[in-house]
Amino acid sequence: MKQHSLSRRLAITTLVLAASLTCAAAQAGGRYVFISHAPDSDAWWNTIRNSLKQAGEDFGVTVDYRNPANGDLADMARLIEQASAQNYDGVITTIADFQVLQGALKRVTDKKIPLITVNSGTPEQSEKLGALMHVGQPEYEAGKGAGERAKAAGVKSFVCINHFATNPASFERCRGFAEAIGADFKKSTIDTGIDPASVESKTAAYLRQNPGTQAVLALGPDAAAPALKAVKKAGLAGKIFFATFDLSDEISRGIKAGEINFAIDQQPYLQGYIPVAVLSLMHDAKSTDLAQATAALKANAKFKTRLDTYGLAPAYGPRHIGSGPGFVTKDNIATVEKYAGQYR
Repeated sequence: MKQHSLSRRLAITTLVLAASLTCAAAQAGGRYVFISHAPDSDAWWNTIRNSLKQAGEDFGVTVDYRNPANGDLADMARLIEQASAQNYDGVITTIADFQVLQGALKRVTDKKIPLITVNSGTPEQSEKLGALMHVGQPEYEAGKGAGERAKAAGVKSFVCINHFATNPASFERCRGFAEAIGADFKKSTIDTGIDPASVESKTAAYLRQNPGTQAVLALGPDAAAPALKAVKKAGLAGKIFFATFDLSDEISRGIKAGEINFAIDQQPYLQGYIPVAVLSLMHDAKSTDLAQATAALKANAKFKTRLDTYGLAPAYGPRHIGSGPGFVTKDNIATVEKYAGQYR
């Protein structure tokens, strides 16, 4: 009886020890969390989720993904506050609204948890929040670059289809495009929400009420697909200048068919992968030296392979890293469409 009891205790102890060692090994490079502003329904973020998974595999770290189910920024702030209390080795987050998130992010930096910002927001805001760096596409500059291409094609008026107006940074895309072509940005922007039927109906209504509209700018796949439906039903496909941010299978088809002039590619894969890689490298080096971490990242063989495989190109700055904008047209669509919606 005693022998059996002793054997059982030894077996349980062995299992607990093995589980502990496995857990420790899995977190040897750190445990991180990525918090986005995206609702569950926004499929564009699947690319970032895929990049987080691959970065976790490449660097042997644990990465959690958190987001407000309905895109509510107050909920996002609460997720950040929760993360600050969960002893993560690093926090990665978007700056969907500087004012709304400022207090929650201060809790992160007050606890000396390394913070990297991505996607929405600016490098200047990132620095004010005490983040190590920002990885993303400058929104105004991206919109302006798209507008300059439209201006060269003779475009003087447009409608900006904003499906995520809850994110103040989204309007910078519309403003950049408007200022490049000399249009009134506020009068040219409509808040459609994310429901496809709403996007289509509001786009159709705008085009009916403003028959002289020369261009459509969609702010992502969730806006582009239904807006293109409205354009087709109005008999304007291939006639009206159509540009969109980001990529998807439908957008790729539209570019090849001549219905979409170009997609503005912010290479979202980099926005997930790079922060995890940098935080892991800093964790291993026991240093927050950005130059050292960036040099190690550039030299990392697994990272190089990811870039080559997916055709990605980061823009390295002294502190921050740009992920875009790049422009996908008929001329280069074949290079990227293989991974559209997955890694591009």
